[in-house]
This record gives sequence, C-alpha cells and structure tokens, in this order.
Amino acid sequence: MNRPYNFSAGPAAMPVEVLQQAAAEMLDWQGTGMGVMEMSHRGKAFMSIIAAAEADLRELLAVPDHFRILFMQGGGLAENAIVPMNLSRGGAVDIVVTGGWSQKSYKEARKYCQPQVAASNEADQHTTLPPPAGWQLRDNAQYVHLCSNETIHGIEVHELPDLRALGSDAPLVIDFSSHVASRSVDWSRVGLAFGGAQKNLGPAGLTLVVVREDLLGHALAICPSAFDYKTVAANGSMYNTPPTYAIYMAGLTFQWLKRQHEGALSGVAAMEQRNIAKAELLYGFIDQSQLYLNKVAHNCRSRMNVPFFLRDESRNDAFLAGAQTRGLLQLKGHKSVGGMRASLYNALPLAGVQALVDYMRDFEQTQA
Repeated sequence: MNRPYNFSAGPAAMPVEVLQQAAAEMLDWQGTGMGVMEMSHRGKAFMSIIAAAEADLRELLAVPDHFRILFMQGGGLAENAIVPMNLSRGGAVDIVVTGGWSQKSYKEARKYCQPQVAASNEADQHTTLPPPAGWQLRDNAQYVHLCSNETIHGIEVHELPDLRALGSDAPLVIDFSSHVASRSVDWSRVGLAFGGAQKNLGPAGLTLVVVREDLLGHALAICPSAFDYKTVAANGSMYNTPPTYAIYMAGLTFQWLKRQHEGALSGVAAMEQRNIAKAELLYGFIDQSQLYLNKVAHNCRSRMNVPFFLRDESRNDAFLAGAQTRGLLQLKGHKSVGGMRASLYNALPLAGVQALVDYMRDFEQTQA
C-alpha cells in the first residue's frame, strides 16, 4: 500500500500491517461477533488480549520478573503527577531538566513533594546534556527523574546513568514515551519507566508503566485509587475499565515488532539497527547541507525526533507546502521551538527518510 510518509511526533504513524489487521477485525474479533471496542473488559476474549499484550511486551523489552507492567491512562503528562504521588512520600525528589517535558515534570512534582533541579541544560537552549558526574543529587531523594528522550528539542540519553556509581541509592525514573521499543532498556539502572503509547506503541489513550515491585505500596493518601500503582498491579490493570481498544492496538504492534528482523537480530534489537540507520541518513544530510541546521550536540541527538531549521526561515512555508505535495506529512516543528521536526519512529521505514532527504536536497537546489 502506497501511503504518504507521516513524520508526526505523536499521535504518530502506525505499522500498515497493524492497521490492516485492526480494520479486518473491526466488526468481528476472531469469531466472537463483536469488535474489541464492544467487548466487556472482564470477558474471556479481552482478558486473552491483555494477557498476550503484557506477555509480548515483557518479552520485547526483556522486562525482569520483579517488575510489574501496568496499562494505565492519562499519558505521560498525567504520570508527572502520578509518579510523585506514588514514589515521593512527600519528600525530596531530584529532577534532571533536559527539555520541555522534564520542565513540566518539575513543575507538576512541586504540588506533591519537594523537587529540586539536579541539573539543567536550559542555559544551552536544551542542545546538550548535563554530564551525570555533575548532577547535584541529594542523599534523601526518593527518586531521580530523567526524560530519556525529549521530543520537542530532539535530545536523547543514549546510555542511562548508573546512579549507584554516582553515590545515590535512589531509583531512577525515566520518561521513555518517545523512544520506548526503539532500543533496549538496562533495567538494572531503572526503578520505573513510563510512557504514552502514541509514538511507538499504538494510539493515544494508553499509558505504559513498568515499575519495580519494591516501589509499590507507598502512595500518598491523596493519590486516587485508580492511580495507585499497588492497586493497579494487584488488579492486573483492571481496577477500572482500561483503554481496551488502545491495548488491543498496542498488542498488535507488539506482535508486529516480534516479527521484525534485521540480519540475525529480531524485535527491538532489529528496530534499533533500523533506527540508527534512519537517523544517520537524515543527520548526515543535514550536516553537509548549506540550508539546513540541527543545533543539538552530536553525542545526544535523538534518533526518534530530529528538529532542524532552514537558515533562511522566510522559506519555511514554501518548504512545508512542497513537502505536503511530495507526501511528506507533519514536518512543522513544535510551536515552542519553531523550524521543522521529523519524527522517525519504528513504523516509519527507511524509505520514508530517504524520500525526505531527496526532497530536502531538491528544495535546497531550488534556493541556490
């Protein structure tokens, strides 16, 4: 199927195979006479869907047995409140500010605990990463928060810090919304990971939380029951009605990921190699161009979200209009940053990046 290439930062493109299967099953899921949206979330049919989704995700991300996988709602933005309500105990929390999303995390946490900015790249306009050796971590911090990929500014932490090596016993909390399933996770360095599904895993409406079991059971009294991780875990993500159709779509995406191969690699490892190739192709072209510019330091450029600017910004509208005619969609940068942004999530093939590079080259030549 020939479709335009969708570079949206989220909700984002989904694998065509997944969309086709969902369309085929829309009116009747496996002979039940019902679509998934119509099912009781406690019926046998949906219970089999959520169980398979959890098992497939645990396999794909190599989640250890002492972590619980929770399917929740509210997106990453809600987790900025739900995490401190569950883990902070109302005490000290250290937050590393690497861009717009971690700034939101800090502001939200102030309602529930005593956060401090342990490090920030704001002085560099969020184009670098503060080295972990310089983070100001408190001995009494209940956790350290890190957004490991900043969607807006195009910053990615390619190696998660080992907090123990930095002298901290606090668990590391990562917001991996925009790079989940694009690379492996070192769970030995993570206490909790959360992310909205609408970039790499499925449609908006589903939030994934992967939490170490020893971190359960410490929610503040003000935490709503439906957002208490211990309650959610004890009820198999069924304490309240879960986002059933989004879980189904994510489950189809997990199955699609398991089918992906790159040489001897499969699943997330295969996707990581593809994502490296896509990012190298686009950044490589930008770096040799006389028209386009990426401002992020090379060692922390995101593989998922590539912001770039035209050196002559009076040509922005013409660039976007031309891209639209070539079937290259949703390239406009975030309103707080401007410029352009190409999001290269798992569902976007290498051919889509090549088509973008070809267009960017053609457009630049018309400006000469």
